Order: sequence, then C-alpha cells, then structure tokens
Amino acid sequence: MSTNEVRSNDATVARVDMKFEVVVISVSDVDRAKEFYGRLGWRLDADYDNGDDFRVIQFTPPGSGGSVIFGKNVTAAAPGSAQGLYLIVSDIEAARDELVAHGVDATEVFHDAGGVYAGTDQPYLFGRLRVSGPDPEHRSYRSFVSFSDPDGNGWLLQEVTARLPGRVAGDTTYASAGDLSQAMRRAAAAHGQHEARTGQADPNWPDWYAEYMVREQAGEELPK
Repeated sequence: MSTNEVRSNDATVARVDMKFEVVVISVSDVDRAKEFYGRLGWRLDADYDNGDDFRVIQFTPPGSGGSVIFGKNVTAAAPGSAQGLYLIVSDIEAARDELVAHGVDATEVFHDAGGVYAGTDQPYLFGRLRVSGPDPEHRSYRSFVSFSDPDGNGWLLQEVTARLPGRVAGDTTYASAGDLSQAMRRAAAAHGQHEARTGQADPNWPDWYAEYMVREQAGEELPK
C-alpha cells in the first residue's frame, strides 16, 4: 500500500497504488498469435489451456511492466479490434530495426506534421498527416512506427527520451539496461557539447551525467 494519503469526507484514508499491467486483445487464431508475439522476443509468462473451452496466453514486452493477454474465450471483443496500443522506446530507429529483423511489417519512422493525436489512415493511431522520418527537432513523444499483429490489432512505437514534468514519480529508474545505456549516450553527447562551450575538459563529468539523466527523466530543464 502506498504511503500517500488523501482526504475523503474529512477522513484521511490511505491511497492505494493502481498499476496498469494487463491489456486483453482478441485474436482469431491463438497459436498463430502466440507464434507472432513469441517471434518478437516478448517473454511468454503463461499458456494455460483447460483442454476444453478456455485458454489464456500472456506475453510481456522486454523492459515492460505491462503485459498483453489473449486466448480462447477470454474476451467478447472482435479479433483485431484493439488499436492504439503504445510501446514506449528510447531509440525509435533501433526499435524499428529490431522489429524488421523479426519479420514484422513495420512502417517507416514517421512524425505528424499537424501535431494531431488521431489518424484516419490507421484509426486510433497517431498521425493524421504523417511525414516520413523522425521529428526534425528530435523532440520526445514525436517520432513513431506502427505495426499490426496477424489479426490487425494495432501497435505503435513512440520514442520518449525526456518525460514531461510530473510524468515520472519517485526515484529515477530505467526499465532495462538498454534504456540506461541510451540515457548515458544522450548524456555523453550533451556533455561533449558542454565541454566544447567551456573550452576545457570537465573532471566532474560523473556528476554532470547524473544531473542530466535525473533531470531528463523528471522532465525538468536540462543542464547546459
């Protein structure tokens, strides 16, 4: 239970953390879907079959705290009806290359010219006015890749390198070694620019890196 507290009708009650961890999607061929998500390199957490009229499979994307569930008689939704399923990545180009290497028909990297978070070419996904290539200014939240599973459930990669203020709570953490590595590379590049501006080597670069990485994840102004 969270230590946070809220007031309700003049009474103080504990605030319970609610962690969104599972989304259920509908597929028409369970084994085909299992092969697809397994081919992506996602972790297979469960495959329970009662041998009669119920089967549930759970996969978790690498570095994710949330999972996807599908199977037989787990949802009344139509196969392929799940759209706008976001996968947040720290390097959009590398993430797309990995999808393609796994045989996924992923779109090219794109951004949206109009800044509209809706689309008519692929319903519910970002990109009403899709423009080829990543966001020209390489802004966080602005570069995308989309792909679908065999039933048409729509997934979207979104590149996030710096969170908006208030989007990250608590201690600075990274979901995977890859995310940490990418954050260190961004800090190294920014520190190189810092040393170029000052015209001298910075012996306190570990402190500078740490400050940069903490501020980046908290959505605060980055050090110069």
